[in-house]
Amino acid sequence: MTERVKVVTLGCEKNLVDSEIMSGLIHERGYRLVDQPEEATVIIVNTCGFIDAAKEESVNTILDMAELKQTARLKALIVSGCLTQRYKQQLMEEMPEIDGIVGTGDFHHINDIVDEALRGKKPVRVGNPVFDYERKLPRLVATPRYTAHVKIAEGCDNACTFCSIPIMRGKFRSRSIESIVDETKRLAAQGVKEISLIAQDSTNYGTDLYDTFMLPELLRRVSEVDGIAWVRLHYAYPGFFTDELIETIASNPKICNYIDMPLQHSEDSILKRMRRPGRQRDARELVAKIRSRISDAAIRTSMIVGFPGETDEDFERLCQFVREMKFDRLGVFTYSPEEDTPAVRLPDHVPDEIKEWRANTLMEIQREVSRASSGKYIGREIDVLVERYDGRSDIFVGRSVYDAPEIDGEVFISNCRVQIGEIQKVRITHAYEFDMSGEGLS
Repeated sequence: MTERVKVVTLGCEKNLVDSEIMSGLIHERGYRLVDQPEEATVIIVNTCGFIDAAKEESVNTILDMAELKQTARLKALIVSGCLTQRYKQQLMEEMPEIDGIVGTGDFHHINDIVDEALRGKKPVRVGNPVFDYERKLPRLVATPRYTAHVKIAEGCDNACTFCSIPIMRGKFRSRSIESIVDETKRLAAQGVKEISLIAQDSTNYGTDLYDTFMLPELLRRVSEVDGIAWVRLHYAYPGFFTDELIETIASNPKICNYIDMPLQHSEDSILKRMRRPGRQRDARELVAKIRSRISDAAIRTSMIVGFPGETDEDFERLCQFVREMKFDRLGVFTYSPEEDTPAVRLPDHVPDEIKEWRANTLMEIQREVSRASSGKYIGREIDVLVERYDGRSDIFVGRSVYDAPEIDGEVFISNCRVQIGEIQKVRITHAYEFDMSGEGLS
């Protein structure tokens, strides 16, 4: 009987791309991919190990899937991803339910791992966390047919004191422009209209391969691919956000005016302990420069609260910074102590209950900011990528050019007749905290 395989993906979009490649390899091998874990004879859990909450979710998911050995037809449970890269020994010793492990640099061997696991060998293949994305490997895109992610680099060299990404993903490594453009062309041929370029540090793209910042050139080349309507950029490290990059985004209509730039904090003393680039003045100047050149730029950032040494005064100034900067999108994370990172050894750790209170407080402030600023879209005509139809309300639902998949708001469209996956011009009539509504224009 042909084995039935389910790939369960946890964590970020970079993990999703790895799962899509594994799915392509599994499909090419002749195994059947299934949607429901209960149908599977083999399950692969692609884990996240970034912060404590993600690690807990990964472990719980592994245990949930393992129960299917008793209640369904599961024969082999394989674990891949960041958690295995960091904790391969502990996982194999403490979780006998696992039948095989593969790391972040070795997942292209997934078919060998599956075969060995089915023979009862309990394979472990976790080596250097370096994967060659230059290679043309089969990939089954798991996102809706009109949108896809493309990795432009892997790993990170920035050595932020709180971050374990270099441990799990290795040093920063850019893909060549040619391989990225080739992959974009293949995706466009499958009907993809929106490409999200992803990396842990996208603005550093090309410095290792070409000895200079090449992100502007890459954006231009990707935007030239026939069929691609939107090019969206994620995880722009503020220290490398050049004037050329700003001009490229401002002047190219296919590049979304969407800036995803994690700042992590406002206070110089915290930024220094985090080992982040620049200081608050630099962030203010950069955001002002972006807004002056890209008048309708939607700026998304993220903040970490409760970093070791963050005082009540530091947090109050962070709150004021968020009020003043009026970011269009904001994510808030509580500091998570990660073993083997320098921040763990810092003094004055903040109690968990205070971290949670600060995170909730900061998000309430952002809600106030969003409510106050969202009205700027009312009366405007904007492009919306239509993603689904709600028959009960007879409305279509999509995302504006200012909203990324999964993490940002939606647009509810009335008076509209369009195919799913098409880009529709919409006149905005109402704006809420994070979502908008409007009328479709023919």
